Amino acid sequence: MSDSFTVEISDRICSHMNEDHQNAVLLYAQKFGGSANATAAKMLSIDAEGMNLTAEVTGESLPIRVEFDHTLKDAEDAHHTLIDMLKQARTQK
Repeated sequence: MSDSFTVEISDRICSHMNEDHQNAVLLYAQKFGGSANATAAKMLSIDAEGMNLTAEVTGESLPIRVEFDHTLKDAEDAHHTLIDMLKQARTQK
């Protein structure tokens, strides 16, 4: 993990996303994680290169790694990137 992405930052982002934005995490798994049939998802960790999720697919929990399109600089960059990814996921069919 880079200096800009400590375990504490990862934990804070994951807690926030899992508590307040469960639908967004599910869309990340479905649209960027190749699990279109996922019915639930949880963000396990995030780093400068991507995020680790777990998704429920037909009753099974599957690990998913979603790589970002660029290396994140800091938590603010993560915030903007996750919002942009959500917007993109919502427009994909």
